[in-house]
Amino acid sequence: MAFGVLFSAVLTSCDSSLKYPETRKDEVADDYFGTQVLDPYRWLENDTAAEVREWVQKENAVTQKYLDRIPFRQSVRNRLEALMNYDVESTPWFTGKYYLFSKKSGLSNQSVLYIKDSLNGEARVLLDPNTFSADGTVALAGTSVSHDSKYIAYLVADGGSDWRTIYVMDLATGQKLADEIKWAKFTSIAWQGNGFYYSCYTAPVEGKELSVKNEFHKVYYHTLGQPQSSDRLVFENKEEPLRNFSALVTDDEKYLIVSETEGTDGISMWVKNLKVEKADFTHVTTGFDYDYSVIGNVGDDLYVYTNYKAPKYKLIRINMDRSDIGSWEDVLPEQKDVLSGATLAGGHLVATYMVDVASRMSVYSLQGELVRDIDLGVLGSAGYVSGRMEDDLAFFSYTSYTVPSVVYQYQVSTGEMKEIFRPKVDFDFDKYKVDRVFYKSHDGTEIPMFIVCRKDLQLNGKNPTLLYGYGGFNISLTPYFSSSRLAWLEQGGVYAVACIRGGGEYGERWHLAGTKLNKQNVFDDFIAAAEYLEAEKYTSPHYLAIQGGSNGGLLIGAVVNQKPELFGVAFPEVGVMDMLRYQHFTIGWAWAGDYGTSDDEQQFHNLYAYSPIHNIKPGSNYPAILVTTADHDDRVVPAHSFKYIATLQALQPHGAPKLIRVETRAGHGAGKPTSLIISELADIYSFAFYNMGVVPVY
Repeated sequence: MAFGVLFSAVLTSCDSSLKYPETRKDEVADDYFGTQVLDPYRWLENDTAAEVREWVQKENAVTQKYLDRIPFRQSVRNRLEALMNYDVESTPWFTGKYYLFSKKSGLSNQSVLYIKDSLNGEARVLLDPNTFSADGTVALAGTSVSHDSKYIAYLVADGGSDWRTIYVMDLATGQKLADEIKWAKFTSIAWQGNGFYYSCYTAPVEGKELSVKNEFHKVYYHTLGQPQSSDRLVFENKEEPLRNFSALVTDDEKYLIVSETEGTDGISMWVKNLKVEKADFTHVTTGFDYDYSVIGNVGDDLYVYTNYKAPKYKLIRINMDRSDIGSWEDVLPEQKDVLSGATLAGGHLVATYMVDVASRMSVYSLQGELVRDIDLGVLGSAGYVSGRMEDDLAFFSYTSYTVPSVVYQYQVSTGEMKEIFRPKVDFDFDKYKVDRVFYKSHDGTEIPMFIVCRKDLQLNGKNPTLLYGYGGFNISLTPYFSSSRLAWLEQGGVYAVACIRGGGEYGERWHLAGTKLNKQNVFDDFIAAAEYLEAEKYTSPHYLAIQGGSNGGLLIGAVVNQKPELFGVAFPEVGVMDMLRYQHFTIGWAWAGDYGTSDDEQQFHNLYAYSPIHNIKPGSNYPAILVTTADHDDRVVPAHSFKYIATLQALQPHGAPKLIRVETRAGHGAGKPTSLIISELADIYSFAFYNMGVVPVY
């Protein structure tokens, strides 16, 4: 493919023909510890109101009119469709009787779940979410197979919402049972006997399903064949409305583990012996200072992945006959690299570590003795590892920025590795490279960044560059493949990912260095990444676009306010933009561990200092901005983006465009159909190229 070419007349940099809708301002203000904070667009929080829907339609109309005049927009869409038209398979998992895996064929909207009687047997369709709705917006959001392989319970998400409905199917016959569980949310499905445990909330008030504050989460047990109304309450906390609970049952159905959380990290673990009649829950851990995740058991020994006194994580063994902390045993002690996961398979442990944001894998005995390392080849990321203690075969995937996700079969006893699926993507990857660089942030901290580009790229400061970041909630941005990104790279584009503080790339200390009163480190790290790319002549401000979603949307909003001159284009996606009120919507209260809240005076002043909505400067020097959100996003409610763009258009009415794109029948991102993904990406890339003065040549 030919590189994109530049054109001199950039029509959009100062567009007097662009007229934004008038957005009503109300006289609303809040008093935070003596500081009066205006909130004139509070009315936009009522996303189901007719006036708000009308406002959204007007904003979308302005945005679509602008996008429609981009001459190469359809060409970008066509190229995205061609690049994304290939088959993808997941890592298979063995239920003890069947092998299950998902496969997405070509441009189908959703992945299909398949079942096989043997590893090399013929696959047949078990669940096809493409048949759930005509437009592909109803998605399969999770599955759980009973321990005897008789049934599969599956979760369905409608229109991108976090609400789930649970159904059950007979695996042998493919018949759907009458069971239906509604208003499940943030739930696992844990089978035991003739039913399963799940988590849900009380049904919300009609019309407030997507915005009401989520309180009083509960764990129930559902018996197959019974109505939901007869489900047995298993666990709740009446004293703490802002707690979540998730259930797990060990493979031998001996132990029920309930994980209690009050935020996005930190777990209090409760365990119940299901083999002892009328046994109570044992509170194995206390407080929420550490994370605990049970990966399985061997008899009465629970194997637990944790950061208890181990910021880079370790694997411990807790014997339930003597479960006090003093009896815990380290199986895989903390190392210099972050332990990112472990799986019990073939009588061994398969562990994945993160080394400077790339994966390494090793096999250990159950006593923690190294058996062998697994050669993964290129710099990349190991995906989900599936395995069972009694089976010698394990499965995992591996990917990188220029390596589509490859699925491997691994024989634990011998170390023999076999490739069982590799996607066929029509693209010349040999012309591209991935570099991992380290740059210094404002305080001298070295930050890793991946840079993907053509091998023959000229460092002339004129390359269209897309810089991505997140920086929060202990989430690590490890290398991963996206075919849509190729449409950017083949135009001479650069794709960069800054692994900034707030994430989990170097363990819990790295995470905490980007939370609460340290949140400015996240923004400084990202700003330093932009400065590095410009200093090294990969790009310059006019050709630099920045992108981030959710907490990453907050990142983009904050850095645009702080350093608008560094960027030419910005994409804050489904962002947390009102840092003073985020805790009042749906599950927002759970983010206080990373952000703090405006209910505390010190935290208020910190949040107020960077909150995107409250720090927009009047004038016309901001980059071109396209905000994206969705009407069914009940994770980060669209009101954040509504209020942000209204403020932005009011204070930055001239200069580069400030637009919002509101998707309908979509949510925070999970389960979004391919058709909507392609449409959104075509608009994003077209908007970026157009405002950089680059004409893509496909």
